[in-house]
Amino acid sequence: MTAVSVSAAQASAVAEPASAAPVNLLGMTRRAMQAFFAAIGEKAYRAEQVMKWLYHGGVDDFGAMTNIAKPLRERLRRIATIGAPTFGPPCEAADGVLKWAARTAAGQAVETVLIPDARDRAGNAAGRNTLCISSQVGCALDCSFCATGKQGFGGNLSSAEIVGQVWQANRQLAARGDHRGVTNVVFMGMGEPLLNYEAAMDAAEVLTDHLAFGIPKRRVTISTAGIVPRIYDLTERADVSLAVSLHAARDDLRDQLVPINRKYPIAELLEACRHYVRHGGPRRTVTFEYTLIDGVNDNLQDADALVRLLAPVRCKVNLIPFNPFAADRRGYRRPGPRRVARFQRRLLDGGLATMLRTTRGDEIAAACGQLTGDFEDRTRRRARLADNRPRPVSAILASAPAVFANDLGAT
Repeated sequence: MTAVSVSAAQASAVAEPASAAPVNLLGMTRRAMQAFFAAIGEKAYRAEQVMKWLYHGGVDDFGAMTNIAKPLRERLRRIATIGAPTFGPPCEAADGVLKWAARTAAGQAVETVLIPDARDRAGNAAGRNTLCISSQVGCALDCSFCATGKQGFGGNLSSAEIVGQVWQANRQLAARGDHRGVTNVVFMGMGEPLLNYEAAMDAAEVLTDHLAFGIPKRRVTISTAGIVPRIYDLTERADVSLAVSLHAARDDLRDQLVPINRKYPIAELLEACRHYVRHGGPRRTVTFEYTLIDGVNDNLQDADALVRLLAPVRCKVNLIPFNPFAADRRGYRRPGPRRVARFQRRLLDGGLATMLRTTRGDEIAAACGQLTGDFEDRTRRRARLADNRPRPVSAILASAPAVFANDLGAT
């Protein structure tokens, strides 16, 4: 774990609350919040008290934190805040999937999706509530089968804005009478989590902290399109589950589907995945996501190549039939059920643990690859698509240069 200290901006807020923005306590790791209270001359246990009110009680008013002395509550009102994205009314699919627009203080909106398990025979909620959260405003990577990538990129979300999606979803669920809350979290919404590494890692730490949400580590999944250096970093930083968006077993095809492959090809990606598995103990595996696109990557030769590629890795495969979206210019189609079943059987016969993800929420554009949001596109990708202009490789890999420069360094 890296050491955490209160930033210069936070120290300024404490020293000069009238002239600086309040410090947002939502999304702070326990260590960061302890450092915050130490900086204002308070004991570390104050962090534990506030975290319990925030996450166990869902409280957003310091005045309601009754086991904290009134003078400190008043001080917190002056120098701190509890700020989460605002949720509008959800869109609800017939199968119970909910989708919210999570709007940030800057006015950008990303999408958050809840996938509940089916109800039992008595009609009661049962099983898991899986929340698919966004880590960025849009996405810089422009995978060819994903609606989010066609929307362009608008910036990173803060840890508070990532954690705030779970916090708000829990409040909404409680209001609907579902007191299970969020049981599983997947970083599979808008954005590439490993290109917003520090915020995503802080968020994962809060999600698994028993003073916060207390979600078991194996029920928090970070998904990546293949940011290889950060997979190595993740191995050392967070003991959570890893999902890799693979979608092809050979570089020439993956270059087309997942353009970041041109920077980090399959061999480098697989070595990073093996490192992740080796250093996580005997039970750690990696999940490979594979979107099946009719006539593109779903023939039996592709299945055989996938078996050969993944045989040396302790893994499982999630097959995802392609979900159509309006901005698709390639005419991709979802394979028929028989073709999907044949592909899955080939993987199973080859010894790969393989699951077929049931499509849910597509009627409200909430299925995998369909999220879009409402935000300003810094890359002008939407304008290029509207003009039907070609998309050069250099534009894909440099569409968010600040993100790549800050997180990956010059390469």
